[in-house]
Amino acid sequence: MFINKQKKGGIISEFMGLLEELVAKHVRRRELLLRDDKKKRVRRKMKVRPFVTISRESGSGGRPIAEAVTKRLGFKLYDKTLIELIAKKAKKRKALIASLDEKDRGFVEDLVHSLLNPDYVSEMAYFKPLCEVVLSVARKGNCVILGRGANFITSQYGGLHVRLAAPFLVRAGYTAQYEGYTIYEARERVKKIDKDRKEFIKQYFGKNPSNANYYDLVVNTTYLQVEEAKDVILTAFRKKFPDWRRFQRRK
Repeated sequence: MFINKQKKGGIISEFMGLLEELVAKHVRRRELLLRDDKKKRVRRKMKVRPFVTISRESGSGGRPIAEAVTKRLGFKLYDKTLIELIAKKAKKRKALIASLDEKDRGFVEDLVHSLLNPDYVSEMAYFKPLCEVVLSVARKGNCVILGRGANFITSQYGGLHVRLAAPFLVRAGYTAQYEGYTIYEARERVKKIDKDRKEFIKQYFGKNPSNANYYDLVVNTTYLQVEEAKDVILTAFRKKFPDWRRFQRRK
């Protein structure tokens, strides 16, 4: 089968144009992240209503602890809800956004899929709405944001940033006990989720989520029940926001 030289040249030209555009976007995003890093020390913190971000290792009790904190404070929890808001902002289907939520994707993978799949959501089409949505709910305050690199996105907004952690075998044990997996399945699941989340943070923020310096509080949940971990977080919250009640929305 022979392809007309003119047509072949057009296809190659179109491909190179798309390639150059994606490379430019990739470079611009990296430059913006680096520029933002340099400005952090001189940027004035903005006054917003109190809020909490919770970063978590897989199996450390993130969701139930976040739910307990949210309930006690009378706040709103943003987790899966964020996916719906991002999908709406990006004008993409919820299932597509969920498929890449808190997962790392390489630049080459992004390039190939964007060329072959018309429904593909590029990393910038996901990352920009993610930041906009997280910043929007943080500015309104009175909320708990679980995961999605929220502590990095809102680092200049004065929320309480919490990290939940525990040794690997403890987390695998919790996952097997409460989610119905065998211990082998639980270990593999915890490994995969941890890897996805770490690579997600590294790709989009250039940070290591395990670094305690990025949080106001790191809680080891090995010997803490949900209610006990909640109380530790609430103590830190009240210390950071002693007048938090005056920011509560009137019902």
